[in-house]
Amino acid sequence: MNKPIDPGLFQSAEAFADYLANAKARIDVGAEAKAHDDGARVGISRPHESAGLHVAGEATYIDDIPELAGTLHCALGLSPVAAGRLKSVDLELIRAQPGVVAVLSAADIPGSNDCGSIIHDDPILCDGEIRYLGQPVFAVIAETRDAARRAAARARNAIVVDAEPPVLTPRDAHAKGQYVVPPMHLVRSTSEGGAQAAIARAPHRLKAELDVGGQEQFYLEGQISYAIPKEGGTMHVHCSTQHPSEMQHLVAHALHLHANEVHVECRRMGGGFGGKESQSGLFACVAAVAANHLQRPVKLRLDRDDDFMITGRRHCFWYEYEVGFDDEGRILGAEITMVSRAGHSADLSGPVMTRALCHFDNAYWLPDVSMHGFSGKTNTQSNTAFRGFGGPQGAIAIENIMDSVARQLGRDPLDVRRVNFYGKGENNVTPYGQTVSDNIIHELVAELEETSGYRARRDEIAAFNARSPVLKRGIALAPLKFGISFNVKHFNQAGALVHVYTDGSILVNHGGTEMGQGLNTKVAQVVAHELGVSFESVRVTATDTQKVANTSATAASTGADLNGKAAQDAARQIRERLAACAAARHGGEAADVRFANDKVTVNGRVLQFSTVVGEAYLDRVQLWSDGFYATPGLSWDKDKMFGRPFFYYAYGAAVSEVVVDTLTGEWKLLRADILHDAGKSLNPALDIGQVEGAFIQGMGWLTTEELVWHPKTGMLSTHAPSTYKIPTANDCPPVFNARLFEGRNFEDSIHRSKAVGEPPLLLPFSVFFAIRDAVSSVGGHRADPPLRAPATSESILRAITAVQDAAA
Repeated sequence: MNKPIDPGLFQSAEAFADYLANAKARIDVGAEAKAHDDGARVGISRPHESAGLHVAGEATYIDDIPELAGTLHCALGLSPVAAGRLKSVDLELIRAQPGVVAVLSAADIPGSNDCGSIIHDDPILCDGEIRYLGQPVFAVIAETRDAARRAAARARNAIVVDAEPPVLTPRDAHAKGQYVVPPMHLVRSTSEGGAQAAIARAPHRLKAELDVGGQEQFYLEGQISYAIPKEGGTMHVHCSTQHPSEMQHLVAHALHLHANEVHVECRRMGGGFGGKESQSGLFACVAAVAANHLQRPVKLRLDRDDDFMITGRRHCFWYEYEVGFDDEGRILGAEITMVSRAGHSADLSGPVMTRALCHFDNAYWLPDVSMHGFSGKTNTQSNTAFRGFGGPQGAIAIENIMDSVARQLGRDPLDVRRVNFYGKGENNVTPYGQTVSDNIIHELVAELEETSGYRARRDEIAAFNARSPVLKRGIALAPLKFGISFNVKHFNQAGALVHVYTDGSILVNHGGTEMGQGLNTKVAQVVAHELGVSFESVRVTATDTQKVANTSATAASTGADLNGKAAQDAARQIRERLAACAAARHGGEAADVRFANDKVTVNGRVLQFSTVVGEAYLDRVQLWSDGFYATPGLSWDKDKMFGRPFFYYAYGAAVSEVVVDTLTGEWKLLRADILHDAGKSLNPALDIGQVEGAFIQGMGWLTTEELVWHPKTGMLSTHAPSTYKIPTANDCPPVFNARLFEGRNFEDSIHRSKAVGEPPLLLPFSVFFAIRDAVSSVGGHRADPPLRAPATSESILRAITAVQDAAA
């Protein structure tokens, strides 16, 4: 007999209430699944397809693959200086170290010494120019990983460099006119004279600067590749990567092979967040070159410190802006210069800046706007993709502007934001020319404002601050509009294979990669739904360049959109063949045959799905199919920065409440309320998980995760968990309400769902601006806090001091 839960087991009444709410949510999920006995397999919450394997420790990652006999291990010798010319390398010193089998340099690469993603400006191993401290100069291959690492650590004694002063900050690069790609300009003028004239005519003006730091991906599984030479000079590479096809191309070029001679495979990653989109290439190439040179399997698994020192991360940005606005806070004109720290090579800095410029508007109509983007070339790691891909860096600038405008006018920041929202019949075209036809930001924000009790809580916080001289609370509501699609049109395509076996079981392969986000779970749900079978009947296999070719990266939040549609297309073709076969055997029309709950209803008869499959096999019906999908309606002129780069927009908003200790700069998130638009969600449980995870990850970017380079040597000082602080479970707020907005995609996406990987990363803007609100209260909200991101305790204290000085 079940006993009632004793409330005394919980620390507080609130904790007991939270337990009951979570228990109800679990019951609701069960009821939801039961309610779909009609055969629906999408739109219901299911656990991640590998959840059991994850918990049991049985999920296979690259380092878990049993090593073949003769496997060697690789480590990289890194440059000890940030800039200069390589004068000499004592490779014999390294070769003499215990356990070393070989030491390879750029001269040992048989093909192209390049792993650049777009522009060929990124050497695999140093070609003479030292570009950053941590740049790989040589590769050590040894009998054990420990021996390889010990030998590689002697790089400081072996490398001689004619050092030069490094350029480290985006401002310095901008001052020198030093960029990795040409500057970008996006301008929209709706009135005479454009943005500058509109600003000059405006009743109020604001001019300021903003610094926003970068962010390390900090995937749990570091960069790793395992290269195995095969017959005929071919190569098989197991690689932790979001882009197997790009790894295939890079390895082929490095080995001077054709693409069909390189096989890249990835079952799953232990996290990616964009850091394994292009930057896994260097490690795949080094492992493959070493394996080819020695004709033995070679594994390259980076130490966490080396991962930090070699790879790039989210771009930090510096902004300089001026805006003009009216008495209600309506933006009349805006001009902004964005300068990113691109690092030593282009990598993906161009597309990142493009997306930043295209997201400066966020959810707001900007009639006259002039945007300028510069990707500064610095002697640091080459920065790359990170969840949001420039979108967060673009949007946070306009949000900072909205917050400052509100303070200057003495208005609630939510009211200023709302008066600037995109309209529905007018004022609904972006600066780059795309009509915002699916706008739900008004309804979504209104609902969150009501359910979060935003207005009442703001009054309560004002009262608290009036009687609390040391602890100050702050609250903020931040909205988002995020475009979904690759900015490069031809990347918006995907392929899939679906095989149905004679026992009725189904195997799926597609071009997307699983990195914990649940892509394979969603694709399996789509296929199960299309064929009317149980989820358990479908298995999704490793991403493999020998199965689906020419794939796009699993990035830009398009994984389920593209690969789900491709898999649906393949499954639909099989279902139609089965329906035609069943109708031919049992009578009736093929269009009337129904597939649901592992059964097929045809001409009044109900047959098992496996029976119909068996009959189709006997009738020589093809039981496998390929599927393909290309996102329709996209266009983009990269020179004019104009077109329709996005298939649709995802929306969301969050309210955050914080408390700040004005004596120490310490702070705590007390409560977060989130309402996010996932369309008609394929799997609400997975999507809520993505929303919550993105919120905490984005909060880390804006508050605790500070990257620090030594100003003279260019050494990244924060290259380990001891100095680089990501959020932990303790940083989650005690009250964390995350919900999905009820609705469906206006566009024909997979089952009218919306992407949910990147957009929620903008939700924790509300945390940053809640901290800003608390700091502002120190001076009675009369001064605009000069708070930079990340808002570390030191940064908060500096902002508090500035506000106090301004109020004195």
